[in-house]
Amino acid sequence: MLALVFVSDMESEMETHVVLLSSPGLGHLTPVLELAKRLATLSNSKVTIFVVPSLSAAESLVIQSFMSLNLCRIILLPPPDISHLVHADAAVVTRIVVIMREIKPAFSSAVSALSVPPTLFIVDLFGYESMDIADQFKIPKFVYIPSHAGFLALTLYLPVLDEVVKGEYVDEKDALFIPGCRPLQLEDVVDPMLCRSDQQYLEYLNMGIKIPMADGILLNTWEELEPATLAALRDDKLWGGISKAPIYPVGPTVTTPNRPIDSNKSEMFLWLDKQPSESVLYISFGSGGILTKEQMRELALGLELSQQSFIWVVRTPVVAKSCDGSFFTVGNDCNDERLASYLPEGFLDWSNNMGLIISDWAPQVEILRHQSVGGFLSHCGWNSTLESITHGVPLIAWPLYAEQRMNATLLVEELKIAVRSKTLPSKEIVGREETKLMVKRLMVDEEGHAMRARVKQFKLSGEKAWNHNGSSFKALAQLMR
Repeated sequence: MLALVFVSDMESEMETHVVLLSSPGLGHLTPVLELAKRLATLSNSKVTIFVVPSLSAAESLVIQSFMSLNLCRIILLPPPDISHLVHADAAVVTRIVVIMREIKPAFSSAVSALSVPPTLFIVDLFGYESMDIADQFKIPKFVYIPSHAGFLALTLYLPVLDEVVKGEYVDEKDALFIPGCRPLQLEDVVDPMLCRSDQQYLEYLNMGIKIPMADGILLNTWEELEPATLAALRDDKLWGGISKAPIYPVGPTVTTPNRPIDSNKSEMFLWLDKQPSESVLYISFGSGGILTKEQMRELALGLELSQQSFIWVVRTPVVAKSCDGSFFTVGNDCNDERLASYLPEGFLDWSNNMGLIISDWAPQVEILRHQSVGGFLSHCGWNSTLESITHGVPLIAWPLYAEQRMNATLLVEELKIAVRSKTLPSKEIVGREETKLMVKRLMVDEEGHAMRARVKQFKLSGEKAWNHNGSSFKALAQLMR
């Protein structure tokens, strides 16, 4: 359990009013809300969260659930019309950055209208252009990166890479050098770096230039998870000329359900209660991930070959090339009747005995913390990754977009708590045989048992990070001072 307030030297005579700004999409909203919850409960601060909502039904439910806690005030900013500024098929990164740029005047006015002036300003990485609003109030400004230290290192070093690398990054002969960090393999570069002429690259490059201008950078990781990378980022000889902003690892900040698991006695949880401990594979591709119809069929056949119990969150397959097609609309696609047409003939009949198919959206944290769940086939979004680690569940890494390939490499090669396919899912179809082998490695083989033991150690270290005098507890206390 978390302590209610920081130690006395954290307290201030003047009321602290923290203002946070979240960009649209559950992948950004959720960590901002959880950070706000920590600030409100641990530092006894007044917290106001400004949110730019999307059309996602799931996002609306998350906002409503959070508001019911009465810990923080949430103010919804009207989403701007950007149809005249970006193409309909523009990348998600481009669309988010343009939305956050266009929302700036309304956000500035709303902050100025607050009855209690802010004393601390935190924006998520896509809201970096609003940092100068803090200068109007002459208060500290921080950027919250809801990802890991390796992603921050790449973002901060990108302006240097932009000067050094002349052609496309993916055409380089060798891995990309980042000071003090594991070399970045070319297949792991984040989506904005795949094409330097795309607007999303220019927007991402601008982030790398502007984020170091903050008074500090918050990260959704903790010291014990990435000690080497965090040490490198703090090494003035390596990074002093690139970024002098202090770094505050304040993770893991993950969704904490508002109700005990016993209250979730739906058909799914009644089924889970009957399964052996750590025997069920949970499959979900996050709030944005979508598979092609062909990939869905191969995954289904691989599950059937593995004979492993599972819960699979299925949504309408993607038609275009993009793998992040539900980023702004997750929770809107709940037509169970269409599922059979996307899956192999007879699969639903077979799965009636071996698993459950859930349409579009599921209570992921409640599932991961159930004792019957022993593995997570995941797109490796950082929120899902942390939710898996903090519940002691190893992973099958199935990266699709954004920085997920970087995340998968971290999980497999550094943390050693995941297996992954030889085929890169964002480029090719992962076949049924390869899927079967990955499931067996994680859920049955000794390799999987070793990963399960290792991830439970990370789970404990994450809990200790938020204990009194834990690393993340102290980092947030230092920031509030």
